Amino acid sequence: MAFANSSVSDLIATGIDSRTGEIADNVLGSNPVLAVMKAKGRTKTASGGIQIMEELSFNSNPNGGAYEGSDILPTSPADVISGALYDWKQYACAVTITGREQMINSSKEGLLDLLDERMEVAEDTMANFIDTGLLGDGTGYGGKAIGGLKYMMEANVKASQTTTVGGIDKTTQAFWRHYYATSATSDTTGALIRSNLNTAFANVSRGKDQPDVVLLGSTLWTRHLQGAQALQRFSDPNTAAFGFNSLKYLNADVFLMGGAPGVGGYDYTTSADTLTAWILNTKWLRWRPHAQRNFVSGGKRESANQDMAVNYLLFMGNLTCRGMQFQGRFLSSD
Repeated sequence: MAFANSSVSDLIATGIDSRTGEIADNVLGSNPVLAVMKAKGRTKTASGGIQIMEELSFNSNPNGGAYEGSDILPTSPADVISGALYDWKQYACAVTITGREQMINSSKEGLLDLLDERMEVAEDTMANFIDTGLLGDGTGYGGKAIGGLKYMMEANVKASQTTTVGGIDKTTQAFWRHYYATSATSDTTGALIRSNLNTAFANVSRGKDQPDVVLLGSTLWTRHLQGAQALQRFSDPNTAAFGFNSLKYLNADVFLMGGAPGVGGYDYTTSADTLTAWILNTKWLRWRPHAQRNFVSGGKRESANQDMAVNYLLFMGNLTCRGMQFQGRFLSSD
């Protein structure tokens, strides 16, 4: 059965297209890591390619150094630049309207209001997908999910890391390993949490190149907050404007990671996740949406055998890293 009014599907597409930039901004603003990355210019669209490539320097130049007088200067060829390759990840959320709904909301104003509500739901759903993926290990939806922080940083100390991230094997490439530790004692006080954070910061910092974001699971957040309140270490106006609960720790903004069950298989309430801390340097992270699939309309679609019009809000991209050694993670024993 043909849809009652084919122009409605055009309205859905037009509505999504007119809000594409707004939707992208809202989705980025729904996650503290992406919000910080957006504010600091860490988002970069990609125009195509089989994979997303991030160039990186993995070794110092062996031809540099001190010399005296007429010493021969070294000019040997050296491999110092390589690249990490990340797969494209795709997400979609349907925006639908039936012929019955069209008839009930037959005025143009009523129809636009209904479509606007549907698009807001699709936007929120997409934000949940992205938020879940950013914290996940990439195995969601049969391996089709974003390669998030758990994908990038396995739960093993440096010497034992064996995963391949961005096409680079941590078993053989020590420069690509992140910091990871577990607490020797239970982090039952803010002081113990800060001690672990201090150790993590020391292991992922290089001069002024220091972490700028810390994510704490709800248990660690609560304990850290209790200590921070006594020390009056609250957020600055810039991060407060993002709309998240945040604190300052050294030069980093500290955010609560979730607190309620997520969408797509990631549960923020499991004991391991509430006791996890992520120490991130977003200078070396990037959000890489495809230039033509950055929360845009999938085009006009009508069902051949239903009184229904459907359009899709579409995304294609991934989270990438150019400096794994500047990222960290620790897990409290309690």
